[in-house]
Amino acid sequence: MGTIITLAVIAALVLFFITIYNKLVTLRNRFKNAFAQIDVQLNRRYDLIPNLVETAKGYMKHEKETLEAVISARNGAVSANQAAAANPDDPDAIKHLNQAEGQLTGALGRLFALSEAYPDLKANQTMEQLMEELSTTENKIAFARQAYNDAVMEYNTYREQVPNNFIANPFGFKEAELFEVEDEQVREAVKVSFD
Repeated sequence: MGTIITLAVIAALVLFFITIYNKLVTLRNRFKNAFAQIDVQLNRRYDLIPNLVETAKGYMKHEKETLEAVISARNGAVSANQAAAANPDDPDAIKHLNQAEGQLTGALGRLFALSEAYPDLKANQTMEQLMEELSTTENKIAFARQAYNDAVMEYNTYREQVPNNFIANPFGFKEAELFEVEDEQVREAVKVSFD
């Protein structure tokens, strides 16, 4: 009788362990999938930026430094995004992406502010279309970022709870990093209107 009780307790503990482990795997995969949705929108944004700069280049001949800063920030963000997409559960990669995205948003903000001084550029049909696409993409990024951060919060909360943390830590379920803008100046949405 004692052997049956011991086996039942061991079986219950193993089942309990498997349940927690599987839930951790599910939550980790959920936030990785949420990051993949951000990745899609960020890549769309990165594809739009060179076209935007090329369109502006003809009008803003004296603003070469600003245009180069946008392209440089875009290239840095693309590189950081590739590293984060390869391993979305690496907190350092997400932090680096947060910083690169902040720099890109700041550079775009400067471009948009300068473009206000060029009425012909504001009236350009291609520029208007690119700005509309960029605005739509920025909204999609914001929604994807929110979904990702919600998934990360759920995962982190679950992995930190007792007894889950006794399983999460030894099996390499690291804390996930939120995807948020760190620079207060770039927390505000990029103004992409030429009205």
